[in-house]
Amino acid sequence: GSGDHLCEYMTGGRVVVLGATGRNMAAGMSGGIAYLLDMNADNLNREMVDVEVLDEQDRAFLLGILARHEEETGSPVAAELLVDPEPALARFSKVMPRDFKRVLDAMARAEAAGEDVDAAVMEAARG
Repeated sequence: GSGDHLCEYMTGGRVVVLGATGRNMAAGMSGGIAYLLDMNADNLNREMVDVEVLDEQDRAFLLGILARHEEETGSPVAAELLVDPEPALARFSKVMPRDFKRVLDAMARAEAAGEDVDAAVMEAARG
């Protein structure tokens, strides 16, 4: 779990939390992705973030990181989640900063169209 202000001013990377979170989660979070098991929505500061449904990449990442965590630490929580992964994955919430999502989407569109990714990122960053 974590205390108050988890991911405050987070700008990149990924965080996976398998326990409770304190209040004011994601305040000022402008980048990165947080995956929270059994998220308490009352503790989430929604000023800059949205809660999204996991996609296939998220699901694969979580299964891999849970397996690694269980292997390296002997975590009983991770081991329990891996026994029946489908219901376990349904318990996770994905916290995504809106601006970061807009930039990622612009990058994907530019790559798919063969356009300049840097230009697309700069345009998306302007809002």
